[in-house]
Amino acid sequence: MNQGPTRREFLSSVAAFAFFPLEQEKPELILHNANIWTVNAAEPRAQAVAIARGRFLAVGSNSDVMNLASASVRKIDLGGKTVVPGFIDAHSHPSDAGRLHLRMVDCDLRSIQAILGALRERAAKTAPGEWVLGFKYDDTKTEEGRPLSLTDLDAAVSDHPVHIQHRGGHTAYANSLAFRKAGIDEKTPDPSGGQISHDPATGRLSGRVAESANDYFEKVIPMQFTRDDCREGVKLISKMLARTGITSATEAQGTPIDLRAYQDAHDAGELLYRAYCFINYHYLDQMLDAGVKTGLGDEWVRVGAVKLVCDGSISERTARLSVPYEGRPNDYGILVMTEDELYSHGRKAHLAGWQIGTHANGDVGIDTTLRVYERLQRESPRKDPRFRLEHCTVVNDELIGRIRALGAIPTPFSTYVYYHGEKMRYYGADRLNHMFALRSFIDAGIRPTQASDYPPGPFEPMMALQSEVTRTDTKGNVWGPKQRITIEEAMRVGTLHGAYASYEENLKGSIQAGKLADLVVLGRDPLRENPSTLITIPIERTMAGGRWTFEA
Repeated sequence: MNQGPTRREFLSSVAAFAFFPLEQEKPELILHNANIWTVNAAEPRAQAVAIARGRFLAVGSNSDVMNLASASVRKIDLGGKTVVPGFIDAHSHPSDAGRLHLRMVDCDLRSIQAILGALRERAAKTAPGEWVLGFKYDDTKTEEGRPLSLTDLDAAVSDHPVHIQHRGGHTAYANSLAFRKAGIDEKTPDPSGGQISHDPATGRLSGRVAESANDYFEKVIPMQFTRDDCREGVKLISKMLARTGITSATEAQGTPIDLRAYQDAHDAGELLYRAYCFINYHYLDQMLDAGVKTGLGDEWVRVGAVKLVCDGSISERTARLSVPYEGRPNDYGILVMTEDELYSHGRKAHLAGWQIGTHANGDVGIDTTLRVYERLQRESPRKDPRFRLEHCTVVNDELIGRIRALGAIPTPFSTYVYYHGEKMRYYGADRLNHMFALRSFIDAGIRPTQASDYPPGPFEPMMALQSEVTRTDTKGNVWGPKQRITIEEAMRVGTLHGAYASYEENLKGSIQAGKLADLVVLGRDPLRENPSTLITIPIERTMAGGRWTFEA
C-alpha cells in the first residue's frame, strides 16, 4: 500500500512540482508511487520524481510528475517503498581500502587463533621471505581479551616478515623478522610522535608500534601497486559502498595516485560513487606546482581539502586528551604534529585557496587545530574557507563555541558507538556525553557530517543512523545518551550536511529539481521503525546520476 503523501500535503503547486531550469527537457525515467523523503525543507515529502541526464527534472505528486511522461519514458512503480537521498560518507579511505582488500589478509576475525590461522594460510601461498600483510585487526574484538603479541606472530609465521595494521590505522603489530627488517630493536628510541611498545615485565619488544613509529615499516614494506591495481581497488570498493546506499564519499588521506585511480575507474565506467579526494599535505607542493586546488574536477571526481594530522586515534586510544584515559593515569595520548608544523603547512594551503581538513580527535588536538585555523583567518581572512575538523571527537562548550564562530565542519565517527562500544569504557561516562557530539553541534547551529573512516569504522549508513539515534552498542550498552539525535536529524547529517562539507550543497544531498539524481530505495521506512532495528532495514536499490549502481 502506498504510504506517500496525498496531494493535500503539498504546500503549493510550486513546492510540489519543481522543474529543472531547462524547460524543454523531457524525462528519461520516472519513479512513482513512492514514499519520498526529500531532505528538502521546502518540500519534505513527495510521491514521484522525473529524471533526465542524470539529474532530477521534477519532484512532486504522482499525477503531476506522471503528466510529464510520454509513451517512450521508462516508468518504475516503487509500490510505496521509501526513497531517501543517496548517503554521503564525509570521511573514509575507500581507494586505499580497496587496494588493501586486493592484497592483504582481512583480520576482522573474532579470535587470535583465527587470525593466526589466516596468516599461516597466506604465508603458505607466499614466496619465501616475502611479507605477509594484514589489516582490520582490532585488539578488543577477539575472544582472548588481549592484543596480538610478537610471540603469537613468531609462532604462527617465522620465515616471513609479518605486519598487521590495526583497524584504526594508527597502530600495527609485527613479528621479529619484520622488526629486524625495519631496523628496530629493544634499544631503538621512540620517534617524535610515535611509540615502540615493550613488555613491561621483560623490556622486550611487545610487537606493537603506534603512530609515526610505523614509518620504520612503511619504508621497507614493498607495497607496489600497478595503475591497474589501483583502478581495480576503486572498482571493488565501489560495489561494496553501493550495496549500502552510499553515493558519495570523501577520500580522507588521498594522494595523486588515488586521484588518478578515481579518474581511471570513472573512465572505465567502474566508479559507482562520487569521490571528493583529499590530498595528503606531503603532496601539496606538487599540487601547487600543477595549479591544482580544492574544487578542481567534476561531479564524479573532485579535488578536496589538503589533509593534516594533529593527534592519534579514538579506537586505539592514542587521541590526545586533557584528562587521562580511564584506568591509565599517565596516558594522555599522542600529538602527531606540533602546532607550528600544522600552521606552516596550513598557511601554505590557506593562502593558495585550499580547504583544510585536519585529523583532530581529542580535546587537546581539537584545541590545537582550532588555534591554527583561528590564526590563519586572523592573519589572512578568506570568505567561506569551510575548515574541517576530521573526527572532532572529544569536545566541550568552549570548543563548540569556537567551532561555531569559525564556521568549521566536524566529521565525527558515525558508527563508533554501535560498533566500538567495548572501547567506550576508556573514556568514562562524563566524557562520553561530550563525544561524537551531534546533539551539541546541531543545537549550536553547526553542520556535522556522517563519517565512517572505513576501514576503522564500518561504513553502512543504516548502522550510522542507529548509532546516532540510540547511542547504543551491539550489546545494548548506552554510551553518552545526551548526544542522541532524531532520525530526521540523522538523515540530514548523512546527506545534505555531507554535501555542504564539500561545497556541493547546491548539487546533491537532497531530492529536488536540478540536483544530481542520487537516491536510495529502502525496504522499510526509518520513520516508522523502532530505532533499535534501523540497522536491519534493507537497501533495495541505489542510484547515482540516474543509473542504478546496486539492485538487490
